[in-house]
Amino acid sequence: MDELLNRQMPHSIEAEQAVLGSILIDPRCVNDVILMLKPSDFYLELNREIYETIISMNNTSKVIDAVTVLETLRSQGNNRDNLQGYIIELMDITPTAANVLEYAAIVRDKALLRNIAAVSSDLSGMVFGGMGTAGDVLEVAEQKIYALRQGKSRGGLIPIGEILPSVFTNLKELAVGDGKLPGYSTGYPDLDNRIMGLNKSDLILIASRPGMGKTSFALNIALNVAKKTSKTVAVFSLEMSKEQLVLRLLSGEAFIDNKKLLTGQLTEDEWRKLTAAAANLSRTDIRIDDTSTLTVSDMNAQCRRLDNLALVVIDYLQLMQGPGGKLNYANENRTQVVSEMSRMMKIMAKELNVPVLCLSQLNRASATRSDKRPMLSDLRESGSIEQDADIVLGLYRDDYYNSETENPNIAECIILKNRHGETGTVRLQWLPQYTTYASVDTIHYE
Repeated sequence: MDELLNRQMPHSIEAEQAVLGSILIDPRCVNDVILMLKPSDFYLELNREIYETIISMNNTSKVIDAVTVLETLRSQGNNRDNLQGYIIELMDITPTAANVLEYAAIVRDKALLRNIAAVSSDLSGMVFGGMGTAGDVLEVAEQKIYALRQGKSRGGLIPIGEILPSVFTNLKELAVGDGKLPGYSTGYPDLDNRIMGLNKSDLILIASRPGMGKTSFALNIALNVAKKTSKTVAVFSLEMSKEQLVLRLLSGEAFIDNKKLLTGQLTEDEWRKLTAAAANLSRTDIRIDDTSTLTVSDMNAQCRRLDNLALVVIDYLQLMQGPGGKLNYANENRTQVVSEMSRMMKIMAKELNVPVLCLSQLNRASATRSDKRPMLSDLRESGSIEQDADIVLGLYRDDYYNSETENPNIAECIILKNRHGETGTVRLQWLPQYTTYASVDTIHYE
């Protein structure tokens, strides 16, 4: 029965042979094909082996033709009968190498159909095996379908030879860029130089005591990414309403005192500035969800439906509901729940392949020290947050504690953890009337 089902799985031997034949006829097309197809996309085992050999030869800059491929296969222990005849046949039956991308598209489509069938089988197994609730099955279904839509395999061990082409593609993209940052710019050059921007699959934590302006800081970064990339930025606010967030963005964009926006007492010139700022914001693709009962799974599910996602912002960790929609736990369990959520956010960042920027509260320990600058140990209900996060930033303003400070409205962004480089401190200018941060050397004109 299984053999019958396998024979009925979608495939096109002709298209697979035409892809391989095209490469043997014209090796120049191999780089384009490698970007479209993985060895696992080939249904016939022999075709898969030949393609794997071609990828390996291409990675080592070896000449690719019928003779070299045949000899490489034999040196690898492939002594199939009539292997030479099959290699020659591949070239003979290929109409033209010019249509190789069309042949590759057929192979990829058939492989995707087989993967869909496999996912369907897995989900059916969960349902009939009583493995989890309907919500659990839906979460797995969304994960697997999203992976298929992104062209990702179902997992497992992947040969390094299959990984190298994507690595070289990324390096080439960096080479044609400005060569300064591998990730998205935060809008603060000194910070970018330390953390190398916001990198894909990174979990970045911004932590501070209440009132330090971490929400404003995160919104500044979100707006900058949205402007510079023209991609989607998803903001999940569990504390403030979407209207409050937009007011803060308008205040910083128009340089209008936030208090005036709260009262609506604006001059004619301020109304003009506000209108221009609103037009600028409307051209960005920032999407806000202010539902206060969100879980990581809820956020992940929404983000999977976004086709051009650049950044996810979550405000803030301790207000999030745990798995199953639970928020209130016994004290001894809350740390474990927060740890689980931080782990899920890291998984989300990897799955979506975007940076996830999450805000977090610090406990009161910092307020009892003479030096009140944040430390990793100050993370509230920390659990494994500091382990899961790739970058941890702590915000500190001396005027928050000392009204007679020599540095009013100067903030320190303390890099407490950085997997990509050095730690240290970056100074920022806090503009309270606009609820926004700026680089210390930035001059603003009203």
